[in-house]
Order: sequence, then structure tokens, then C-alpha cells
Amino acid sequence: MVDIGIKSLLNRGVLAGWRWLDQIGKVTPGTRAAAGFGSFGADSTIGFPAATLMNTGAIHIGTGVRIGRQATLSVGYWPDYPGVPERGLVIGDRCVIGDRCGLVAHESIELGDDVWFGQDVFVCDASHGYQDPDLPIGEQFGTHDPVRIGSGSWVGHGAIILPGTTIGRNAVVAAGSVVRGEVADHCVVGGAPAKLLRRLKPGVGWVGRRGDVRPVRRGHFGVEETGSESA
Repeated sequence: MVDIGIKSLLNRGVLAGWRWLDQIGKVTPGTRAAAGFGSFGADSTIGFPAATLMNTGAIHIGTGVRIGRQATLSVGYWPDYPGVPERGLVIGDRCVIGDRCGLVAHESIELGDDVWFGQDVFVCDASHGYQDPDLPIGEQFGTHDPVRIGSGSWVGHGAIILPGTTIGRNAVVAAGSVVRGEVADHCVVGGAPAKLLRRLKPGVGWVGRRGDVRPVRRGHFGVEETGSESA
């Protein structure tokens, strides 16, 4: 049985070592890993450890981006895939991507500026077919349908963004939602499949599905109420 003093000392050593690895293992500008990206903006980081970083030459990351631990950023079907597009995955400035998120591009996934993800969000621009009854589903590659997420939008924990989805500016996707199709600017959607829950109506406020209205509020935490004016 390990002495409690020795155990405490070992624990401190392990935690100190992990903190060191956490700092030194990040992908940041100037590191060899960052140099392999199509572009990697100033003051951007990818947490350590990453899950998968594949075909990074087709991945472009803006400035001030924060990407959490165990994230997957990939383009194509396998390393050195010959059909990789030049800008398969584009992440704008000041985006925040939570831990364990996966962005898997085959043709095009694009995030605008100031897009924030919770943890465990998955985004993909391709799926599988199923119509050949004799061919394994995994070998029935589907079409590539680009995904766009507009600037200032928020995607909640565990949401799934399916191929062909376009999300507008300053939209909200509720946690656990499955989104496909088009989400307009200044809308709140949620559910599986995601449905419109609330939208901004200029001069009125944020109108819910049953006609209830929430006022427009200004400021980072909505502390200043401005009444029924448009955002």
C-alpha cells in the first residue's frame, strides 16, 4: 500500500506534468503543427491533445480562435486524399470550438466570425447512401453538401449539423438539436429535427411560436432593456 505522503507527492507531480504537457502540446502560431495548416491566424490555439487533425493544408483558421481538447478537424476521406479541396474547412476570426467537437469536411464547411460551439458538437458536409441492398452502407458514399454557419451564431452542446445546412447570422441552435436545411438570421431553433422556436421581428422583439414576445436587450449579458426595437 502506497504511503499517503508519497501518493500525494506523486499526484502533485503527475498534475504538474499534465499542466506542462497541456501548455507545450497546444497547436499555436509558430509551431510545426500550425505551419502545416492552409492558414493559422495569430493568437489562435488548438488544445492538447487533439483527436484528429487530418489534411490540415486544406484547413484555414482565423485570428483569435480557441479550439478545445480532443477536437477533430479533418478534410477528405483519408490522409493525403487526392480530392481534397483547397479550402475544405474555414473557421473565421474569434471563433470558440468546445472540447470534443468534430468538424468533418469533404467539400466545404465554413464558419463566419465569432461563431461559438459548446462541447461535443458535430458538423459534417457528407453522409452515406443506403439504396444498394448488397453494398455495405459505409461504402455507399453520399453527395457533398456544403455547410455554412453565419457570423455571431451559437451552437449548443451536443448539437449535430447535417450536410447542406445553412445557418444565418446571430442564430441560436439549442443543445442536442439535429439541424438540416436553412436557419435564417436572428432565429432560435431546437429539437430533433430542429424547428423554429423564436425569431427576431424588427420593431416588435423576439417572437415565439405561440406569439409571445421577449424584448430586445443590449449588452453582453442583456442587462439593459431597450424595449421593442430591432437588433
